[in-house]
Amino acid sequence: MISRKTVLCLGLSQLISWGTSYYLIGGFGGMIEADLRWSSDIVYGGFSIALLVMGLISPLAGRMIDRYGGRRVMVTGSLLNAAGCTGIALAHSIPVYYAAWVCLGVAMRLTLYDAAFAALARIGGPAARRPIAQITLLGGLASTTFWPLGHLFATYLGWRGALFVYAGFALLTVPLHLAIPNDRHDDVIPTEAAAAVHPPLAVNQREVVFAGSLYAMIATLANFLNAGMSSHMIGILTGLGLVASVAVWIATLRGIGQSSARLAEVLFGRRIDPLTLNLVATSLLPLCFIAGLFSGQAAIAAVAFAFVYGAGNGIVTITRGTLPLVLFDHRTYGTFVGRLIAPSFILSAAAPLIYAFVIGRFGEIGALVMSIGVAFLTFAAALLLKLRFR
Repeated sequence: MISRKTVLCLGLSQLISWGTSYYLIGGFGGMIEADLRWSSDIVYGGFSIALLVMGLISPLAGRMIDRYGGRRVMVTGSLLNAAGCTGIALAHSIPVYYAAWVCLGVAMRLTLYDAAFAALARIGGPAARRPIAQITLLGGLASTTFWPLGHLFATYLGWRGALFVYAGFALLTVPLHLAIPNDRHDDVIPTEAAAAVHPPLAVNQREVVFAGSLYAMIATLANFLNAGMSSHMIGILTGLGLVASVAVWIATLRGIGQSSARLAEVLFGRRIDPLTLNLVATSLLPLCFIAGLFSGQAAIAAVAFAFVYGAGNGIVTITRGTLPLVLFDHRTYGTFVGRLIAPSFILSAAAPLIYAFVIGRFGEIGALVMSIGVAFLTFAAALLLKLRFR
């Protein structure tokens, strides 16, 4: 049984951890570029390195949570998060800057959703679906909270001072992660009984490979879009003609969309199986980018772009955590999912640079057209998964 205290602590830690690490570059990238006079490739390349590190250590992180539980692993991530923010704040050279991003890459894999989902699966087994959705409610507000906060701190303290404040926020997650119990679901409910009550849909090696491949494809493409939008959504909106301050506030609607969709999933999601929910969520992704094409002509299109993308991405994030609970054996959740999602981090590591290249070569419209194509591929994979495992 997963307690409300555990859900609340993990929810708060997700809000802070996402805001101070993954969304850091979206809020401060332009400031760092202007102050240090580095190229966009160098500045956003740090985030790409962090995502690459996440992919490389993903299988190990999953095994560690399966073996030791979420408490020890996520506390380590909190300390590394603070160290990474401090390192970027002190960076005056490219090697120091990239070293700090390597540190943040390890921290993100040990603290963000995939680590939290594995920790919950270890505690609750198949019953972890609802807590997984619940902790994403606060996590979905990370960009909405920390992009304006970061802008405010930077106004008065400069971007370096703002990152020192971020390091302090990261340390606040240490006691939140210490509250995670080290219980294991199979210690309460015998392994055989749990497997009998909640049999996985993929029952043989061929089905496991098929389902795993589609799951990995969905996670990889969704993470690619997420990394690109986290780095460039504000820049895309500005490039399409919106004033910078307006673009920032419209981009924050992404977080509102994420949390609104996740709240609906928590309230009504029990009636919808994860496969169907995943299909509905991925169907929203092409629509939002199509709306984005018209952001320069109508503010309502920009609002729809940010909000609907947040809603679709928010639910896809939940189903990334809940699909393995119904498709695969929950007893090896951390290890198995850690391997499946490793390519998603490695490909998404290139997303900020790919988006920067496409924007520089083909403009913001070109970046949105590319996003539409990736979104349609994500939807196609979700449709195949649904048709095969009804």
